[in-house]
Amino acid sequence: MAESYSEGRTGDGEYQEQFLNDKTLRRLGAAIAGLFTLGVGGFIAAIIFTQVDFELLVEIIHPQFVNAFLRVLGIVLVGSLFSVTAGVFVGLGRVSNTRFTNTVATAYVEFFRGTPLLFQLLVIYVGIPAFWPPGQFPISNWAIPTAIIGLTLNHAAYVGEAVRGGIDAVPEGQMEAARSLGMSYVQGMREVVLPQAWRNALAAIGNDQVILVKDTSLLTVIAIPELISAFRNVNSTTFDPWTPILLVAIAYLMITIPLGKIVSYLEARSDWGGDRR
Repeated sequence: MAESYSEGRTGDGEYQEQFLNDKTLRRLGAAIAGLFTLGVGGFIAAIIFTQVDFELLVEIIHPQFVNAFLRVLGIVLVGSLFSVTAGVFVGLGRVSNTRFTNTVATAYVEFFRGTPLLFQLLVIYVGIPAFWPPGQFPISNWAIPTAIIGLTLNHAAYVGEAVRGGIDAVPEGQMEAARSLGMSYVQGMREVVLPQAWRNALAAIGNDQVILVKDTSLLTVIAIPELISAFRNVNSTTFDPWTPILLVAIAYLMITIPLGKIVSYLEARSDWGGDRR
């Protein structure tokens, strides 16, 4: 009986091994991907040919959506530059051996990661002008600076954590070797550790910048006429949701896809000695 049971178990194992081999899994993955592509492609085609009003599409694309796209693109470029720059310093603070610096950087990350971006935007947009008497705040158009400041502060926390992880992934012997060559701590960090840490953190930083692009959709709550605001305006006057939705999707993809390509290019450039160039 025991031998028969053992033979049965062995036979089942061999059957599972034959079924779950590489070739079968590749075919299964291709089939699932094909079905998903057909489903999504069919859904998009049905929307384009049955729901989208092409005359309205041409009418609303300029100037409303073009202006909103350019406004979002400008905020993204400035916010990305500032958030990555600030994030590097946050990451350096997170690995600092000075307790005070490390504590401040940790508190910064915990606050801006632990509270919603929408809350942070409202604090900046409504809270800061409240320190002045009504009507005496010196900046007339406070919405755009609020967007840049809010996105920078929020995403610098995420970039800082990515940089911290990248630095932690560099072997400690790298800094020791730099110090043995006569470099100071700052020189070793700048010339040896940070280039390797940047390579390690690049994918996470790029992913965060794509999220920053999508976070601009929250700027509608502080009265910035961005892409979602343009969609709401068109939908409220024409009661046509799908035509402006198509433009919103295209506009966001026109930013996120090139951004992803740039990150992939930078990853390939930083893959020293690899075969991705």
